[in-house]
Amino acid sequence: MATGSGSSPAAGGPRTGPPAAPVPGPAQPMVAVWEWQDDAGCWRPYSGQVCRFIEQSLSHQRGWRGPGPSAGGSVSLGQADPSLAAYIIDIPSLKQFRQDTGKLRSVRQSLFPQSSALASGVFWEWASDEGGWTPYETRTSILLEHSYQARQATADLGPHGYNYIVDLTALLQVNKTSGFRRQVRRQASAPYPLASGPACTCQQCLSHGGGGGGGGGAGPVSSRSRHSFSAGQAARPALQPHGRGAPTLAYSPYSRRPLSMGHMSWGGPWNPATSAPAVGAGPAPSAAPSANGLSVPAVPLHLNGSSGVTSALAGMASILMSAAGLGVRFVSAGGPPRGRHGDVRRAKRPHRTGSHKSENVIQKYMEEVPAPPEEDCIICMERLVCPSGYEGASEGAESIQPSAVGKLTKCGHTLHMLCMLAMYNNGTKDGSLQCPSCKTIYGEKTGTQPKGKMEIYSISQSLPGHSDCGTIQIVYSIPPGIQGPEHPNPGQPYTCRGFPRYCFLPDNEKGRKVLELLKVAWTRRLIFTVGTSSTTGEPDTVVWNEIHHKTEMMSNVSGHGYPDPNYLDNVLAELAAQGVAEECLRRERHGQAAHGQAAHASAI
Repeated sequence: MATGSGSSPAAGGPRTGPPAAPVPGPAQPMVAVWEWQDDAGCWRPYSGQVCRFIEQSLSHQRGWRGPGPSAGGSVSLGQADPSLAAYIIDIPSLKQFRQDTGKLRSVRQSLFPQSSALASGVFWEWASDEGGWTPYETRTSILLEHSYQARQATADLGPHGYNYIVDLTALLQVNKTSGFRRQVRRQASAPYPLASGPACTCQQCLSHGGGGGGGGGAGPVSSRSRHSFSAGQAARPALQPHGRGAPTLAYSPYSRRPLSMGHMSWGGPWNPATSAPAVGAGPAPSAAPSANGLSVPAVPLHLNGSSGVTSALAGMASILMSAAGLGVRFVSAGGPPRGRHGDVRRAKRPHRTGSHKSENVIQKYMEEVPAPPEEDCIICMERLVCPSGYEGASEGAESIQPSAVGKLTKCGHTLHMLCMLAMYNNGTKDGSLQCPSCKTIYGEKTGTQPKGKMEIYSISQSLPGHSDCGTIQIVYSIPPGIQGPEHPNPGQPYTCRGFPRYCFLPDNEKGRKVLELLKVAWTRRLIFTVGTSSTTGEPDTVVWNEIHHKTEMMSNVSGHGYPDPNYLDNVLAELAAQGVAEECLRRERHGQAAHGQAAHASAI
């Protein structure tokens, strides 16, 4: 695995930095530091204790001697740190999966000299707005520790792209422009483990003799990674309204939701290319025997027209397949196939923003508790017996007092009602709430997906692993546009790379159920969002929003195809995490039946 650098945009624009790890000497002992990537693209280290557990688990899974869980390609971080019980690292795809929300993050292993400041297990953190502590980027933590060991009074983070100076005596981070201060702290964990064995189990690393890597460069092909993921607000230091201490949290207590959503509009019909034959219009392409005796299927590649871009895409695809040991035969896929067609559009979906009075939504889903428990509010981190930390900062709080404490009606979690109001006002204001503790959804959650359309086709050809049925093809089309008030940079343009996007489901009972739920998710603007691509780093672009789709029909080279026996169950769980479950379909059928009865009665 390569140890490429992590970077995040600073306040004044994008920045880049030195590699996360220096090039090691041939005989220099190296320690392994595992890192996770935040929404801004910064790489932040796990503690030494967690890194040691990951290394031990990898060693055990490869059949080496050493403690660790049973082999299985994944590592449960809760076994090393109970506060990380919700997180699992999938080794083949180098992804961290949060079980309660479905959130995916990239992870990597970086190598540092055993003599470096980081090797001893020391790292630095800053106090976040949500009341927790967030680790600095690995390279910034090294800078702070070197400055601390050298007994310097301050450390300037300017060379790393931040407009801050850290006072190493008072343990404060100071904004050089505004003078705003926030707390920092120096943490000591178990020493980071010595690196041993291949850094990852992917084909490319193993075929190259697999050290953990020294120099920069691109990392290995992730065999099961997604194309892109949603990016929320950056987790870098920002202005903090209340200068309070707080307990340690691995992440923010809740994911900040965007500002209120704008009007939802949908495009007109998409005109498919007609110059190429459609998939499913004729006999299925046969597999061709390769030199090694394997049967290599023809790969349908959707390329409209010819250009340098499409040629590059074909070249990259062939490189990926060759690296996996597969031959390559491209066939023209043309436009959408002939067959059953559906077009999901909601041209007149009502604009709901502002139709719900904020405090009424809070009072609808929360019951006031007359005797608050002796606990901290998970949002403001003040004691529940004390007034909310958002006193005077929440709009629409006409009848909610700062001291009011409420209990959410379904999950029973207790917090300041004014804090919940502030969280609601910072979201889409769509009449729904989401518990910041357990993520239970109240009402109908909507997202920030830009305008576009979803088309559905039927293909007679079967997917690998589903030979007993045909295939459902979904075509998502979203044009470029201007960001609305619900997006990261209102008024700025957003790009749409890789559209139209072609996705595939088996045309069986469970596949059709997933399709109906995807229609609901599309209508609620939950399939895509505007953010930063985790694969290209491009900001202000349309990206997937935590609901996995299969974009390969006849292969599974990138991990986005078939066979995958667990995919339908996994995507049902991801949809449920967004509040889209079978109950939604029952309510929709009930509403349609009631509408039909009313229409029949009026006709009589």
